[in-house]
Amino acid sequence: ARAAPVGRTATTAAFALNPSPPTTTPAVVPEVLTAEAEAASAVNAELAPLGASVIPALTKAETEEAANLAPGAKPYIGPRPGIITRKGWGADEKLRERQFAYTKTVKAAFVHHSATGNNYTCKQAPSVLRSIYRYHVKSSGWRDFGYNFAVDKCGNIYEGRAGGVTKAVLGAHTLGFNSNTMGIAVLGSYSSTNPPAAAVTAVSKLTAWKLGLFGANPKGKVTLTSGGSNKYKAGVKVKMNVISGHRDGFATECPGARLYKKLGTARTSSAKLQGR
Repeated sequence: ARAAPVGRTATTAAFALNPSPPTTTPAVVPEVLTAEAEAASAVNAELAPLGASVIPALTKAETEEAANLAPGAKPYIGPRPGIITRKGWGADEKLRERQFAYTKTVKAAFVHHSATGNNYTCKQAPSVLRSIYRYHVKSSGWRDFGYNFAVDKCGNIYEGRAGGVTKAVLGAHTLGFNSNTMGIAVLGSYSSTNPPAAAVTAVSKLTAWKLGLFGANPKGKVTLTSGGSNKYKAGVKVKMNVISGHRDGFATECPGARLYKKLGTARTSSAKLQGR
């Protein structure tokens, strides 16, 4: 600028020395996803960009609009909560089976605890999920992460088994009752420890939304037909709460006595979020 001839502005001289003006925004190089990661993300393409780490929360009105309900239909559905995707918690998509498996609908939700201990920080929750994922696939021989969703003690909600968070994805969470249901695992052990309020609230929010997509009342009852377990023989019809604990369908302590006692609170809160 100081060398600019008479009659030329400093700006003109500056651009003469540096014809390409500096930019404050660096070029963004799109992340290259593996075919498996792209497939796991693409099933949520209507909810978030490809490769997104988080599916954003919506208000109740936005959720109802996105649900494409029939005109005049009473939308008993809670606002969509924010959900950390499989990409967000670092799932290795090459571990799972490539094909996704679905059932017809979602009639009920089974709540679990992971029994993995309570001393994790919420920043460590993704590594807890990755270890459970590896155990389910490598040690148990399952096609993917068993639960449809997970919740940490801070109330963060995570996408579990791949296939799309709005879809009726077949999980491996409650033997005999995996069809037409979903499984939610609260990270931690709650046999003798009370679950954090944030985790119970997250279960309420998640069920209000997901059960609402399929017209299920969180405070209601549902009759499910057992596929065979250590509690009910195959073909037995069982009346359960729409929000049940793992122990309701399988002989186990899961989800722990303290968390199980909170399911009534979760049902009530979930129904209120649906507008019931």
